[in-house]
Amino acid sequence: MSGSPHWLDDEQQKLWQDLRTVVIALPTLLDRQLQRDEGISNFEYSVMARLSMTETRTMRLSELAAQCNSTQPRLSKLMIRFEQQGWITRCPDSDNGRYTLATLTDAGLRKVEDSAPAHVERVRQLVFDPLSAAQQRHLGAVLARIAAPLREQLDGR
Repeated sequence: MSGSPHWLDDEQQKLWQDLRTVVIALPTLLDRQLQRDEGISNFEYSVMARLSMTETRTMRLSELAAQCNSTQPRLSKLMIRFEQQGWITRCPDSDNGRYTLATLTDAGLRKVEDSAPAHVERVRQLVFDPLSAAQQRHLGAVLARIAAPLREQLDGR
């Protein structure tokens, strides 16, 4: 790359700094709420919530790791803890034994369901309440536009 960098203008710099604040602060504040109220992290809640949203409450660990932006070793450690809590079970995938399936148990589903109301309320307070309905629609459109190519890059396309 030759020449001088194409620097952000003042308006872009402010927007970038606000976005950085959201990206950094939002997970921290959600972690605080979930740790305080439920003794789990935002990441842990996200893993259980992803499983709860599937028809069979079951996913391959590799797919779950990708959807939760986790490494497989990090997720495997979490699965051990979740098994000890009785929140998930693991077994080989009958379609392809090279994969492991994680299934959210009834106890795990109850944990998600018990955690969800306060978590959703906190998400509403932090993300949706400061915005009008029109601003929410605009934010959704903007985030979708940014997220699509990011997802493609993460998927290695």
